[in-house]
Amino acid sequence: MTSTATAAKSKTVVGEAEQLQLAIRLINLGARLQLLESQTSLSRERLTKLYKELKGMSPPKGMLPFSTDWFLTWLPNIHSSLFLNIYNFLITNAGIDGIEALAKAYELYLEQARELENAPEFQSSEEPVLSLIRAWTLVRFVENKLLKMENCSRCSGHFIVNPYDLHNNFLCNLCHVPSRAGKYQKNKKTKLADDGFDA
Repeated sequence: MTSTATAAKSKTVVGEAEQLQLAIRLINLGARLQLLESQTSLSRERLTKLYKELKGMSPPKGMLPFSTDWFLTWLPNIHSSLFLNIYNFLITNAGIDGIEALAKAYELYLEQARELENAPEFQSSEEPVLSLIRAWTLVRFVENKLLKMENCSRCSGHFIVNPYDLHNNFLCNLCHVPSRAGKYQKNKKTKLADDGFDA
């Protein structure tokens, strides 16, 4: 739906209710104001009040992810690839797109991520590896050809890669686990800030 159509629809009572429901859904999934402002027609002031009401605190400030590097490191790459595979499947087969596809794909990713967390090699904190903001950023990176999907030559799974690297006989991070992969969880908190992002 175009921004003009969204704005027109939001002027009706039903349209405004739908925008509120969308904002509530996104906030509960972890959206920040930048995402909410770009995907709904609600004002910043109203979104801030809604966020405070739902979360009991002001929306977090700070920069959004701006580097592709995070998505290429071991565990983030596995989770991000899982999300993007779900997102692409929904776009192709479920007849949805835009923010609806993003939100649904992220909800399905969270369900699968909980299963991953039960595996000893993937255990981490209570927070999901891939936040909604990072998922939203990932989709934009792929749309702008800053990242792409490549088939693993061993398992045939689709994984996120740098489009400018050579991918002959590409092995994914599950088939070829980096030697330092086990240290990821130990240093997870410091790695979250590697690209200037705090969540």
